[in-house]
Amino acid sequence: MLLTSVVSLIYGEYDLPYFLVSALICISIGGLFYLTNKNTDKSIGKREGYIVVTLVWLVFSFFGLLPFWLSGAIPSFTDAFFETMSGFTTTGSSILNDIEALPHGILFWRSIIQWLGGMGIIVLSLAILPILGVGGMQLFVAEVPGPVPDKLHPRIADTAKRLWVIYLSYTAVETILLWIGGMTLFDAVCHSFTTMATGGYSTKQASVAFYDSAFIQYVIIIFMFVAGVNFSLSYAALHGKFKAVIKDEEFKYYTLITVFVSVLVAVVLYFSGDVPHVEQAFRDALFQVVSLITTTGYATADYMIWVPTISIIMFMLMFVGGSAGSTGGGIKVVRIVLLIKNAYYELKRLVHPNAIIPVRYNSRAVSSPILTNILAFIVIYMATVGVSMVIMSVMGFDLDSSIGAVATCLGNIGPGLGEFGPASNFAAVPDFGKWFLSFLMLLGRLEIFTVVLILTPYFWKN
Repeated sequence: MLLTSVVSLIYGEYDLPYFLVSALICISIGGLFYLTNKNTDKSIGKREGYIVVTLVWLVFSFFGLLPFWLSGAIPSFTDAFFETMSGFTTTGSSILNDIEALPHGILFWRSIIQWLGGMGIIVLSLAILPILGVGGMQLFVAEVPGPVPDKLHPRIADTAKRLWVIYLSYTAVETILLWIGGMTLFDAVCHSFTTMATGGYSTKQASVAFYDSAFIQYVIIIFMFVAGVNFSLSYAALHGKFKAVIKDEEFKYYTLITVFVSVLVAVVLYFSGDVPHVEQAFRDALFQVVSLITTTGYATADYMIWVPTISIIMFMLMFVGGSAGSTGGGIKVVRIVLLIKNAYYELKRLVHPNAIIPVRYNSRAVSSPILTNILAFIVIYMATVGVSMVIMSVMGFDLDSSIGAVATCLGNIGPGLGEFGPASNFAAVPDFGKWFLSFLMLLGRLEIFTVVLILTPYFWKN
């Protein structure tokens, strides 16, 4: 907030005092809690780790809404919470109808909360927690997306630092390229923040479509794709270990799905006549596909007005997500790959009941607990989609809009289907619906188990 107040000061707009007041509130309450609890036991077990992670996202969202609400940029408390939760969880769904009318400080705040949420508030804190005598592995396990978190260094704080160095470096490079491509420095910084976070908040109401530039769109495509790759692979690539990247099974499938679906959509676009130029059809297809599979949610075109076949393809992409260990949301490619492999090998086991046929991933046998975890995750994920879709339909939304809103919020994507497509937003959703969708955003960002676990009676038993 203090950093954002500098932006407000530079542009001399009305939001400066509201960031200073918000920062003062945070410092006062945070300082009070710290001083009154500094002599308590700081050991963190698994249960404490899950509670801390979940509550931090809620607390940050409640404090993060202060600049929006106090400044009047978003007068409704519910709307301000929805926008903030959407930001921190990198969902990118918005209630704003005139983004360009907002002051630069507010626009910067929207972008930076996504950037922080992309790598994870807890991972950012891991470099500080050891100073307080707090162990970080429990938080890392609960926070980092994917079935199994990758540790780049034996010490968890060093892992967090390495992740943030990579994240910051990518952001800086993209900022420079977007600036060269014609964006203002302010817009380049904001779009780099939300690209690397796979968040999708833009400083323009028309999103990236505002910039009618092939160069800008291709730059954003590249960095969206990179942000959807496991960051441990980025670490390996930056250290010259390109074989590790090429051999990684999830990376292969992630790339294959992206290329295949992009080409398929481009062909349909071109021959349907929706986009008559080959390069434009390819670029529009590639941008929308990468945006959805990485759960970024940027848009350069409204896929809802394309032929229905493409809408179905885009809807299916909402359930894929990026790689485990990336800033992307969704189910994740590795889970889908392992689920399909397990189903295939189960058919072989039926034919050869005495044979031992393990599921292999990256040439290693996958243990039964991990496969069970993945199966449970997908079952709970789809059950959540089904129940949530019914709740949204009760509020008066049609089938397309209901399932689109649920899929996009649970998958942390941004645009959905029907009334919530790329050219629309969530302003028309009633207050209860916004709180419910905000809960789905949190559920999706923490990959369901982290939140659901603390809601079970078993979790609270000694």
